[in-house]
Amino acid sequence: MKLILLGAPGAGKGTVAKLLTQLDGSVQISTGDILRAAVAAGTELGKKAEAAMKAGDLVSDDLIMGIMGERLKQDDCKKGYLLDGFPRTIPQAEALKKLLAGMGEKLDCVVNIDVPRDVILDRLTTRRTCTKCNAIYNVKSNPPKKTGVCDKCGGPVVQRDDETEAAISNRLDVYNQKTAPLAGFYEKEGLLMSVNATSSEAVINAIKKRIGMK
Repeated sequence: MKLILLGAPGAGKGTVAKLLTQLDGSVQISTGDILRAAVAAGTELGKKAEAAMKAGDLVSDDLIMGIMGERLKQDDCKKGYLLDGFPRTIPQAEALKKLLAGMGEKLDCVVNIDVPRDVILDRLTTRRTCTKCNAIYNVKSNPPKKTGVCDKCGGPVVQRDDETEAAISNRLDVYNQKTAPLAGFYEKEGLLMSVNATSSEAVINAIKKRIGMK
């Protein structure tokens, strides 16, 4: 399958992507992942991206698309790919369309995971992360056995600065400003599928039905 997953921070894109990869061997790709991989591999594009990130600058669309082009041509993408949180803007969406056309490929659909704002706020403000091993906990549904201490490595479990209520509200506002046009773009392309669901299983079932997978 070849999909784009859209959704606000905390909508569950990462969880859905991981479950989908288990269905048919498709690979999950996020912008952050491909940037880190390109930097680690020391490619020319990776070196340019690393220089921009070290300088505190945003990585340009041209650079992102160059790295994405390299990534999508790798062997593991032959079984399919799930683009998690990419594209983020209309210019990136248009560039991706040209890139895929040049490769002789097209998307199956673009899935917009629509979760109510209050559910997302509750999910993220109750989330806690180990500063050592990045294990994820939730103070309501999955707290560490000892408050503030990671079950896996004993590291400190804290609330991330970007997961306070004020920070999350701001992230959601920014996302909504940028994503409404993206959803409109893919709706015009006939590719958009919105799923109003808070459970990953419901999202997976809706996707399987859309693309004709049993």
